[in-house]
Amino acid sequence: MSGTTIDGTQRDLLLRLYRQLYQIRRFEEASAKAYTQGKIGGFLHLGIGQEAVAVGAIAALRDEDWIVATYREHAHCIARGTPLGEVMAELFGKVTGCARGRGGSMHLFDAKRNFLGGHAIVGGHIPLAVGCAFAARYRGEDRVSMCFFGDGSASQGAFHEGLSLAALWKLPVVFICENNLYAMGTALYRSLSVEDVTAKALAYGIERDRFDGVDVLEIHDRVKVAVDRARAGEGPTLIEIRTYRFRGHSMADPAKYRTKDEVELWKKRDALPAARRQIVEWGVTEDEMIALEAACETEVGESVRFAERSPEPALEELFDHVYA
Repeated sequence: MSGTTIDGTQRDLLLRLYRQLYQIRRFEEASAKAYTQGKIGGFLHLGIGQEAVAVGAIAALRDEDWIVATYREHAHCIARGTPLGEVMAELFGKVTGCARGRGGSMHLFDAKRNFLGGHAIVGGHIPLAVGCAFAARYRGEDRVSMCFFGDGSASQGAFHEGLSLAALWKLPVVFICENNLYAMGTALYRSLSVEDVTAKALAYGIERDRFDGVDVLEIHDRVKVAVDRARAGEGPTLIEIRTYRFRGHSMADPAKYRTKDEVELWKKRDALPAARRQIVEWGVTEDEMIALEAACETEVGESVRFAERSPEPALEELFDHVYA
């Protein structure tokens, strides 16, 4: 973990980030259970193991900044501040969901918190994040756009088009590649000729950073450098954070393309218990940690009950918000 001495501000930040990590982990587990019970339809892409990337990076933003994410975006939406009940209700397809039950797991959206969606088209959302950054520049607003995407997006044309324009106009956008080593079931070495995704930043003359996402404080601190640079008008940054999903690509994926040894190796580097150990070393008692975790579990349980009790969208709403 970052730091070797007790720092009150740093400890308080880590405690807040750990609360989000724990809450999201339990939320993901609860949603997996609900899916197996048939309460969630469509696809469900869990981010168990990857939570620290979203939590650490989003903590470096201001409320007015934009976030654009992929379809593995539960953690990002929750880290942004969308209430657990609204997220779970969206997974259930209920009208109380953050997108009124229209988006489901892959298309979480919370405009009032500037969370502009999970997007299902691989790489297709990157130009949207660039567009948000352009809007900020055009309007003279002090806002940054943050775009999350997987390693599978780094070979898409939209990725290069987005970086090219952002670099040309020095737009306030931070690109974060959540490299979990697999594009669905395709290993990184089979899909990228150069496995360092940030090497692509050299072609566009923008800043880059690359590190492992096992320390949520390090993620926060290093992403904040890029956010501050963007806000100061110094242009975009491409960041690659190596992480790992402990489960398959989706609930339908048994993930037999990975070895048990590989999965266990990454579980030993899990950011969640690492953060917990550091907090205890910094003086938070075990009783306080247990109370915090119990509160998170209660909140997750309440989110499931809220989703279960919520009504389905009315049939007459079917054609609302349809352009043609």
